Amino acid sequence: MTHPAILVENLSKTYGKGGSAVQALKDASMQVQPGEVVGLLGPSGSGKTTLLQCLGAIIDPSGGRITLGGEALFANGWQYSDRRALRRDRIGFIFQRPYLIPFMDATENIAILPMLQGQSNRQAYARADELLAMLDISERAAARIEQLSGGEQQRVAIARALANRPPIILADEPTAPLDSQRAMSVMRLLHQMAAQSKTAIIVVTHDENIIPVFKRLYRLRDGVLHEEVGEGRPFETPA
Repeated sequence: MTHPAILVENLSKTYGKGGSAVQALKDASMQVQPGEVVGLLGPSGSGKTTLLQCLGAIIDPSGGRITLGGEALFANGWQYSDRRALRRDRIGFIFQRPYLIPFMDATENIAILPMLQGQSNRQAYARADELLAMLDISERAAARIEQLSGGEQQRVAIARALANRPPIILADEPTAPLDSQRAMSVMRLLHQMAAQSKTAIIVVTHDENIIPVFKRLYRLRDGVLHEEVGEGRPFETPA
């Protein structure tokens, strides 16, 4: 039996206490399968960031359950004592900006994560080379970050998120700083990487141009999560 890559059941988050309490998440439930890319939509203040931070083990939910590949991560309390290791080993992050280390080249920015996981330099650099090839930027392997275009930097950031083969990736507005063509290119890459690596990817976005590519969507309204069927529009073949 194949478990969902990530399963969220009745997740809640309340900030504050008493009369000043604000319920940011209200019994939110969702699931994402291995190799699936889903969109997470909602206006500012709807709870998207709170949900992503709960899933990323950055903040504590107030209740509910988070299961990763059939294993409980949170069940009315964290089941892992070392959440830093949990984030490093099992959750990939992609942000609006690449946040790459400027004094390292592209390969080093990717290899550092496997090294922190305890892999040898040889293993880490081999993984970085593999990902650079998958993302079609091997020729930029030795380039410093300031020498890379915005699109190339985002590809390196995607490679870094995949470096430790995490079962899930949380992408927070990954296309926000890009024009429509580059944004669609990033979404095509995320779908390709999800399919090849069987990684589940949750993409938070306000970008109306990329919403049609999702087959499934979750929309947050006032802390309540609703599932929707997306268009699943196929990507155009690059010229």
